[in-house]
Amino acid sequence: MQGLLKQHFDTFARYNAWANTRLFDSAALLSDADYRADRGAFFRSVHGTLNHLLVTDHVWMFRFTGEGHSPDRLDAILFEPLESLRHAREAEDARIVRYITGLDDASLEGTITYRRVSTPEAITQPLAPALAHWFNHQTHHRGQVHALLTGLAGRAPELDLLFYQRLAEKGLA
Repeated sequence: MQGLLKQHFDTFARYNAWANTRLFDSAALLSDADYRADRGAFFRSVHGTLNHLLVTDHVWMFRFTGEGHSPDRLDAILFEPLESLRHAREAEDARIVRYITGLDDASLEGTITYRRVSTPEAITQPLAPALAHWFNHQTHHRGQVHALLTGLAGRAPELDLLFYQRLAEKGLA
């Protein structure tokens, strides 16, 4: 029987992809000027924050798997056109779902060793708390994009995990 921790992370991987799709759908409705406008967020704009989310997903997936590209700047702009960023986001979300759903209970009890972008020392930590941090980080920055979209367009998509879970139970997510 699959453990609760495994189920939890499988849900978060799928939720992550679903929530990102909804944000990109809403961002695509903005004018290019609004999409790129410096609105005082940590990564300035919807564009900067969506790029940051992809940057950190590349960084963490490299840490978890040893594969792919790990940018050396957390504020890197990986893609200028929204459509190119969206395609890269979709590919990374599919990669994340494959990685997470491929883990088993024993893997989740393991450790990872990695180096931070800003410091050379190696860090070893249990995998499960690293995954929890990563998914929490994604939610944090999606919340920032949500606030930016609300300020720019007067609305933003529903992103609550419970909303996703209800849709998933009905086969709608």
